[in-house]
Amino acid sequence: MGLVFLSCLVIAVVWSLAKPQAQPADIEASGTSFATTAGFNAAGLVVSCMLAFFVRLGGDAFCGYPLRQCCRRGTQTMRCLISLALLIGILGCSDSSDLPSGAVGVIDTDTTTTSYDWPIAVPSELGLSAEPLLSIHQDVLLGRYGWIDSLLIIRDGHIAFERYYEHDYHDIYGEAAQTLGPLVVNSPSGPYNYFNAFWHPYFKDTQLHSMQSVTKSIVSAAVGIAVSRGDFPDLDTPVLSFFNIDKTQHVDDQKRAMTLRHLLTMSEGLLWDENVPYTDPTNTFTVMARSLDWVQFTLDQPMARAPGTRFNYNSGASLVLGQIFLQATGIDIEAYTAKYLFQPLGIAEYEWKRTPFGLADTQEGLFLSTRDLAKIAYLYLQKGRWNQKTIIAESWINESLQAQFELNDELRTGYGFKWWSQSYQYQDKSYIAYLGKGFGGQRPIILPDFDMVIVLTGWNILPDGQFLHAEEAIERVLLSVVE
Repeated sequence: MGLVFLSCLVIAVVWSLAKPQAQPADIEASGTSFATTAGFNAAGLVVSCMLAFFVRLGGDAFCGYPLRQCCRRGTQTMRCLISLALLIGILGCSDSSDLPSGAVGVIDTDTTTTSYDWPIAVPSELGLSAEPLLSIHQDVLLGRYGWIDSLLIIRDGHIAFERYYEHDYHDIYGEAAQTLGPLVVNSPSGPYNYFNAFWHPYFKDTQLHSMQSVTKSIVSAAVGIAVSRGDFPDLDTPVLSFFNIDKTQHVDDQKRAMTLRHLLTMSEGLLWDENVPYTDPTNTFTVMARSLDWVQFTLDQPMARAPGTRFNYNSGASLVLGQIFLQATGIDIEAYTAKYLFQPLGIAEYEWKRTPFGLADTQEGLFLSTRDLAKIAYLYLQKGRWNQKTIIAESWINESLQAQFELNDELRTGYGFKWWSQSYQYQDKSYIAYLGKGFGGQRPIILPDFDMVIVLTGWNILPDGQFLHAEEAIERVLLSVVE
């Protein structure tokens, strides 16, 4: 009898300790009063103690049966009741505020962290046929598109299709990783060795994948939040107002006219050539990467044209923007993004590389999981709202996605505030897709007309290799649409 009594006391302790003591802010966010939740814990402790009391007195009722007859005496009795204690503990740990299927997150303030993850549906439930999606999957397995790491399709807020592909990058790029060159910057063991599988494409053997220049698109989101909150200056503020002109080279009237808006749209006018492959040592980025202060390197470049007159891809412009963000807000952009963007979306795991000078690398340094990258794209699809809460102002979303410059190619490619746009055809009609583009094949693709997000990650980093371009991915995925 003493053994049974002791076991029931264990039940009481497990019940009372297993249920997490929610903080008032968490309770408020879930819509449950703090008093009610505290009452649940107290009630659990009382019930367990009553159970122990009944056993001590020889009580004979539990679920309609004599409790002492539920198990044999001795060790078997202990095992039975300890198992009951664990069951009660598990039930006590369950969260009554778990998200229902199909929910799009629960947040209460700008910085509340959610535990949201994507609900999953079969393609047919979302108006999609599985066969065209499986066809893409088979082609990836056959190597048609080189090194694809993941394919994720979201429709109507649900995962419609999700596949991951394992590659031995230690073997694939291992030999190249040992030799200094344009893609092995400064040290073969360092974080800017793009062949080193310790750093790329996954961060230190985690599921966090390099975003490369998709980082720029996410930095644009952080800037938009800061503008809306009044933490960031007007976009027409001159860039040089944040720097010491006496320590900047090639200062002239054109450079003085450069503004924050020009940095966002890559129309700053600096002499910069990032259009040749990154394996080319003449690529301005690869030259910059060998310097210590990447921001100063960028600012010191001479002007090629008046700001605002032409788009010219320039990763250094995003680094200058990151330095200005720190000076203007007094907060490192990584910390700001984590607080005002990642936490409301439930993005708890990420990595963000630093430049040699210690600045958050705002042009390529971010690592995210595929599902968390999909949250960013879906947030833009939903015009900046997440579970009826505004995370990014709709006006900023619209301005970011709208083409500020068009490249006049057959895809009508446009560039906004660090987001790309391009046209595509579906059943003889023309539509616009919005996307981020990252070196190696990182592609968050937004298709507003189909309530769809496509996310691709990969590591095709050598020129002239096989590649799954956004236009082909869109075309093939839309073959699955049946309604």
